[in-house]
Formats: sequence, structure tokens, C-alpha cells
Amino acid sequence: MKGKKIGLRKYVALKLFNSLYDKAIEKHELRTLFWECTLRCNLACRHCGSDCRTDIAEKDMPLADFLRVLDEEITPNIDPSRVLIIFSGGEVLVRPDLEEAGREVTRRGYMWGMVTNGMALTRERLYSLVNAGLRSISISFDGFENIHNHIRGNRLSFERARTAIRNIIDIEGLTYDVITCVTPQLLPRLEEWKEFLISEGIRSWRIFSIFPAGRASKDGSLHLDAEQFRTLMEFVRHTRREGRIELNYACEGFLGGYEAEVRDHFYMCNAGVSVASIRVNGDISGCTSVRANYTQGNIYRDRFWNVWQHRFEKFRNREWTRCGECKDCRVWDLCRGGGMHLRDDNGELMYCHYNMLK
Repeated sequence: MKGKKIGLRKYVALKLFNSLYDKAIEKHELRTLFWECTLRCNLACRHCGSDCRTDIAEKDMPLADFLRVLDEEITPNIDPSRVLIIFSGGEVLVRPDLEEAGREVTRRGYMWGMVTNGMALTRERLYSLVNAGLRSISISFDGFENIHNHIRGNRLSFERARTAIRNIIDIEGLTYDVITCVTPQLLPRLEEWKEFLISEGIRSWRIFSIFPAGRASKDGSLHLDAEQFRTLMEFVRHTRREGRIELNYACEGFLGGYEAEVRDHFYMCNAGVSVASIRVNGDISGCTSVRANYTQGNIYRDRFWNVWQHRFEKFRNREWTRCGECKDCRVWDLCRGGGMHLRDDNGELMYCHYNMLK
């Protein structure tokens, strides 16, 4: 199976979108702020890019430190109602003060959401979080029981996630999506998995494929080859046209002829453009998926707003990525070197989605 070529009309649309991207970079309006509130986790997933674990030495960031940055450096410069704060980890539910954090950011006028593996998301905890202002939630669900539990490394993980999802669906007005990591083991059963999700009443589904970072760099059995990746794109394209479940491929990279056909928008890396993160140790970066080598400052020694306004050069001017396999790429101007999270500590591209589709 060959990749889908970029037609003339789509190429023109992509070029027009690029001009909008340039304007977004120039403006760099903060719209999403990730707070990596912990690196602790109640699972040890095979594909984890952060290598989180239960015995992590890095302490959780005190809530007071995060709120100080909001009050002194962020809120005076933005409209809180236009910024979504996402609590991330690690596994956020290991923090007993998550409800307090939610109430505090809600009181300041922000919307907030969270990312979870669902392992500890009981019905009672979910309702407690909703009462604290929870507006959106993303939960991982990586395939049928044997596949999911193998990836997550816990025999209870599938059923806990399934129960959590059922409880989430029951809450009116709570925005959610179910995220599936597609591996070679799941790919042949993806149609069957889709039917299962629909039967569970799931309406919003997001999928991604693994790139070689963190623990995933040591486990080749998790990675799709080029033929499998093209099969995945065709599945997403067909499912979206079918319209029985809302499906998007994640914002992982430029997808050539599949652009705007497998997700709701053209590709752009928003890290450092409209998305920032405060890591557990105070580091300021684009999003929590971006490697530590691209840290732009630290809240314990720098002013966050000054960092956001005047740094992030590597995020906003991507000319430095015109090297290696990107040097002579004919679609570089549409891709700009791929997502920042796909660059290793030396700036080398670890994974090219476009090359997988050729």
C-alpha cells in the first residue's frame, strides 16, 4: 500500500494554513497550560515516554508554588477564561490535593482538565473532581484486556479503565476523550475494537502510534512499520467518513495526503506557540511531551511571563531543523521539521510520520 499523495487543492490549502500558523507564532497567545503536578505513577507502562514510576525521587510540586505563578505572572497578562489548565503526570490521581488544586484554579476563572490512566478513578473520586470544577478528562484505553494489561503491566488496569470510562460517560457536560495507543498487536483487531468502543457508548476517540522515546525506545514490538502505519491512516480515514464515532489521530506529525482527513485540522506543532508547561521541578517548556533538553527557564529562578514572551526561539523559528533527513525534504515548509517532542536531546528527528507514508 502506497501513501496518499498531496493533491493540488490540498497543497494550496496547506500553504494558506501555513500563513495562519505564522500569525499564530507571531502572536503566541497562551491557550493551554500543562501543570506536570507529579511524576509518581501507579503503573509502569511499557510505552511511557517519561519513565514514571511509584518510587520516583522527584517530589511533587507544591500547589502553592504553582498558584503563585498563576497569580503573579500569568493571570495579570491573560484572560483566564481563554486558557485551559491541564493537570498531568505521572498519574495525577496519586495527589490527594487534586480537588483543592481544581477548586483554586476554578476560583481564579480558569477551566481545567486532566489526563489519567483511570486506575484510581473511582466513581466517588470522579464526582469529587467534578464538584471541584473538572471540565475535561482524557483517559487511556489501549485495546482488549490482554493487550491493554500487557502494555500497562497490571492485570486490573483494563477493568478499572473500563469502569472509569462508564462513569465519565454518565456525567452530562463533562468533555472527554478515550485515547488508544495502537500497537502491532491491536492493529489487526482495530475494527473490532472500534465496535467495542461504540457498544460502550463512547463518542470521542483519539489514537496515536508510538515513537521511540522513554521506555518505548527499548521495545520494538510496540512500533508500527510503514505498511502498518499506512493501514492505520486508512482505518482512521474510513472511520471518520463512516461517522459512527468521533475519531482523531493525535497531533503527532505531518501526514501528507492524509492531512485534514484523519483529524479535524491541518498539522501544526503548538508547543511554545499556544501551549506551555510547568514541569514538576519548575522547568518551563512547550508541552510535557517535549524532551527536557528544550527547557526554556524555571519558575524558581525566572519570571514565567518573561520566558513565554521572549524565549522559545527553537519552538517558534524552526529553521534549525533543516538538517539530517529534513535537509532536502520537499514538504519541510508544510511540516517544519515535525513535532518538537519528536526531537532527541541532540536535535535529531527520532520519527518522521511523513516518511512512513511515502
